[in-house]
Amino acid sequence: MSKPLAVDAQVIEKIAAKFSTPFHLYDESGMVENVKRLQQAFSWNKGFREYYAVKAAPNPFLMRILADAGLAMDCSSLAELELSEMCGIRGMDIMFSSNNTPIAEYQKAIELGAIVNLDDITHIEFLEQELGLPELLSFRYNPGPAAGGNGIIGKPEEAKFGLTLEQMYSAYALAQKKGVKRFGIHTMPCSNELNGEYFVTTAKLLSNIATELRSRLGIEMEFMNIGGGFGIPYRPGEKSLDLASIGQGIKGVSEEHFTKKGIAQPALFLECGRIITGPYGLLVTRATHSKDTYRKYVGVDASMHNLMRPGMYGAYHHITVLGKEDAPATETYDVVGSLCENNDKFAVQRELPKIERGDLLVIHDAGAHGHAMGFNYNGKLRSAELLLRKDGSVVQIRRAETLDDLFATLDRNALRNFQT
Repeated sequence: MSKPLAVDAQVIEKIAAKFSTPFHLYDESGMVENVKRLQQAFSWNKGFREYYAVKAAPNPFLMRILADAGLAMDCSSLAELELSEMCGIRGMDIMFSSNNTPIAEYQKAIELGAIVNLDDITHIEFLEQELGLPELLSFRYNPGPAAGGNGIIGKPEEAKFGLTLEQMYSAYALAQKKGVKRFGIHTMPCSNELNGEYFVTTAKLLSNIATELRSRLGIEMEFMNIGGGFGIPYRPGEKSLDLASIGQGIKGVSEEHFTKKGIAQPALFLECGRIITGPYGLLVTRATHSKDTYRKYVGVDASMHNLMRPGMYGAYHHITVLGKEDAPATETYDVVGSLCENNDKFAVQRELPKIERGDLLVIHDAGAHGHAMGFNYNGKLRSAELLLRKDGSVVQIRRAETLDDLFATLDRNALRNFQT
């Protein structure tokens, strides 16, 4: 079964004639239009913000486009905070949600005025002793068996993230006692979820806690962050999430828990990454070899270091062979890279048209957790990132790595003088 390309095939071919493969290619128009759909679905909530999960595609060019479209940034590391600052993003336009967090990262988040979202009750005193507590705090809820989780993030009760329900009540009470005046609440129990009801249920879980905390402690939640986890249809035939339906479902939850009780609705926050950039990024690679042993293989010039998801947990990414979009899928291939690891495969026993050396293969939905998860095992070099602008021009937003980059951290003087 075929799947439409995010970028026209002829455009990709022209770009591949100018830039060496492999490369990641992002479509600006697609990303921006998708942001508008998301914003429209939740426009009923006056304080709605989407905090783009920087980890999905941490490139400042993409971040600036998304910020200009009205998105804030969800950060989970020092580097992501620095990238946000590089883009001129500060204050409550940053949500800092980390775990097992070094003090330097908290320090940077507070310096930038970010919303700090704590992952554990012990971090209250840790933060107080090291830096002092900010005026606004949020806590991450781990619902345990109250939510089902899914294949990527696993069962919530087995996840390292967040506080139990009783710890949540204790954490807010402790923070309030220590002088914190403003509060938000957060959770994220799933990843790449295509069942829209999951997010409505998540909103109910947080709304119940928020109303209980109001009753117990008099806390008025400024915001309710139901996390990300919005999935995309990687496989042909899968349906995209109905964002409008999800928005209306959560609106009903908010009215039931807050409006009808005379309580001000908290601002609704999301922290989606995959749904923002994922479908609008492609990994373009070229066939280099074929091999026929116990099964047929096609080797390409990209490897698992360009896109880890298939090798890491068997994720499906659709593959289009350019120029053969309508050709019959007469062959069954493993599409592989050149790493010295047997899981270095983009597809396993995939039915595809006959592939010849030099053919361009486009791997779909690589715009999130693609280049971002790159690595240098086997001395592999991470590829370039290209941006297709609205006007049809192409900008290189990250050059390909070189061997000089790879060896830059070696102390060459020490090596010359090193004696065994």
